[in-house]
Amino acid sequence: MPSDVETWKDEVYGTAIREHVERFAERGWESIPEDERDAWFERFKWYGLYHQRAGQESYFMMRIGPPNGVLEPGQLRAVAELAREYATGPAENPEFGDGWLDVTTRQAIQLHWIRIEDVPAIFDALADAGLSTVQACGDSWRNIVGCPVAGKDEHEHVDALALTRELHDAFKRNEAHSNLPRKWKVSVTGCDEGCGQGDINDLAFEPAEKVVDGERVRGYNVRVGGGLARNEPRFAKDIDVFVTPERAVDVAGGISALFRDHGNRENRYAARMKFLVDEWGPERVREVLRAEYVDFDLEPAGEDLRSSYSYNAGGDGKGDHVGVHEQVDGNYYVGLNVLVGRIGAEEAVELAALAAEYGSGEVRLTQRQNVILTDVPGGNLDDLLAESLLDRYSPDPHPFQRGSIACTGTEFCSLSIVETKNRMVRFSRWLVENVDLPEGVADFHVHLSGCTASCAQPQIADVSLRGMKARKNGDPVEALDIGLGGGLGEDPQFASWVTERVPADEVPGAIRNLLENFAAERAGDETFREFVAARDDEELAALVEPEETDYEDPYMHNTKRTWYPYAEDDAMEASPAPASADGTSLPTDD
Repeated sequence: MPSDVETWKDEVYGTAIREHVERFAERGWESIPEDERDAWFERFKWYGLYHQRAGQESYFMMRIGPPNGVLEPGQLRAVAELAREYATGPAENPEFGDGWLDVTTRQAIQLHWIRIEDVPAIFDALADAGLSTVQACGDSWRNIVGCPVAGKDEHEHVDALALTRELHDAFKRNEAHSNLPRKWKVSVTGCDEGCGQGDINDLAFEPAEKVVDGERVRGYNVRVGGGLARNEPRFAKDIDVFVTPERAVDVAGGISALFRDHGNRENRYAARMKFLVDEWGPERVREVLRAEYVDFDLEPAGEDLRSSYSYNAGGDGKGDHVGVHEQVDGNYYVGLNVLVGRIGAEEAVELAALAAEYGSGEVRLTQRQNVILTDVPGGNLDDLLAESLLDRYSPDPHPFQRGSIACTGTEFCSLSIVETKNRMVRFSRWLVENVDLPEGVADFHVHLSGCTASCAQPQIADVSLRGMKARKNGDPVEALDIGLGGGLGEDPQFASWVTERVPADEVPGAIRNLLENFAAERAGDETFREFVAARDDEELAALVEPEETDYEDPYMHNTKRTWYPYAEDDAMEASPAPASADGTSLPTDD
């Protein structure tokens, strides 16, 4: 039996959803029948709209997914102006105020507090700027990710940006690929740093070279079945296929169609490519792809050019594109650290202005929730680096802030168990002020995910944090599981979850004690990942040592049970939602 979601999609899906969004927008929130909301909210995701959580009825998150995170001149300003006008809610965030945008771990932008009545106007403004929310969510091709400086970086083996754009053009709004069993995440990597993070995607193109018809050519090896979600992480598996850039779109379409036809549509938990690869094995995936989905012979995998990957590799190199770097054309790009990915709307407008004044106006987004200003002439660097905005969005941040990532959390997400964004900001500041990194450690990643959905990619961090609940002194409190030693690079590995349900206010002390124990017990210049890999979970758990410190966490109560964690009165019954387009509270059946 197909799942409820499959039944809803059979009735309305894909581009047909747009007319219904506009109909509800014209008539207002209350025109969406209450007994049909689950179905419509699921369909809306195809157009990048997620309904926010309980207590925030009538408000939506909107995701905008530029391919490879490339915002062309003027596009960041357009999004910032939309955030300023529409992404404001009934309460302020104490750290970020009201009106901001979030850079995600998939090189996209999210806006919050969006009302259905405003969506058509936002769609039109995005279209005028050359942007779209199409398939930013939903069961189809998501935003294609890759190296954020593709086409400009000296470390490239093949032009990954060209393929990313070809895939985007081929499969966005493509009816044959618009209704898949679940989300479809694709990565294209052309460089030797590996910042496309292909290992954790459903479909990954990785740089390779091979002799084809007597000529040595560069292209891609193909991997499938990666992903982090829930408690079932997988690294993508090699299916022994090499493709030239000219064949890549055909192979991508074949694998997407294979998943469309054979992926699980009865159990949404099992409806991911990683589970099909588990069931079939990479060899059968290759066999069926060749026999049923492409009309040419598949070349065996070529020489792998990914062995030197440095992105999130656990060594001393940063490899995250933060800082000042020379481009292949002699200009420079400047990577700026955006703590937990959140940028105020006014600051985003200013950032767009700096990009235009000192560079080409282009801005790029990274999978570490940061931004990059490109095409800066050398003569402009000093003036750009002297701008006061770069005090907040630094090209040279402390490693604890450079390495901090957080998902949306209970601020807006119905799946999250704990508050994340403000907590990670507080964690990082406390760590900067109170913890000395061991000698030689210049890159240290701490990722905080509010639940097991892994939007903050915790399994590939040095210290992985995952939302849970616990009791402390008899009271229920927000808590975190702690994992250690994850990362990608030449030898990717998932974090080992070694300590469970640590009260959130004891986590900074645990990280400090862990690093002190690492410094005391490491062998020579052993990296943190090497240190973790050499010990079993019991040994590692003994090194964590949760501890109360002078760190104070204001979100220890159950923020999932609030209507908004930062509201002065956060009780569910105090929620102003649902609200009309002008913010006036609407009556409910309750």
